[in-house]
Amino acid sequence: MAARWGTGIRNGFLGQFSHYLIRYATWIPPLVVFNGWVAEITQINGPSMYPFFNPHHNESTRRDIVLVSKWYPDRNLKRGMIVTFRNPLNPKGKVVKRVVGIAGDVIRTKAPYPHEYVQVPEGHIWVEGDGDKTKDSNYYGPISACLVTGRVTHILSPWDRFGRVKWWEHNLRPGIKKARHLLE
Repeated sequence: MAARWGTGIRNGFLGQFSHYLIRYATWIPPLVVFNGWVAEITQINGPSMYPFFNPHHNESTRRDIVLVSKWYPDRNLKRGMIVTFRNPLNPKGKVVKRVVGIAGDVIRTKAPYPHEYVQVPEGHIWVEGDGDKTKDSNYYGPISACLVTGRVTHILSPWDRFGRVKWWEHNLRPGIKKARHLLE
């Protein structure tokens, strides 16, 4: 009798539960590590990066979905890169913007920034959205490069825009004087 009872448990609910637990739960730790340290999939919300992201934000509720690389995100930042970072005013929130200036650059600011020009301090970057409706460095000033959590590398959706983000092809706006020792 005992042998039949044990067989029933292995093939019954507990057997199936342990089978699925081993099959699927073993993937949770690698996924958590991958999402936290290697890359994550992010949905772009809002018009601040219009027209580069969400080009149809006025016409539909469809949003761009992107791949964000988290592998050493704050190292070797270049002008034109699109980065994700912790919002300096609300650290729980993440923001997506374009790097416009790096340490030493002199930036001609836009309203509401209180000064017409600002030099980006060492260890900081100047970020701006591509659209007009954006809260960026013109709102809160240069941000610490340590706040950068990732770099947007690929557009995953919509399918007609699928591919690598070619940030190096983006022309920066006028009013940026590159630091002499950092000319590229």
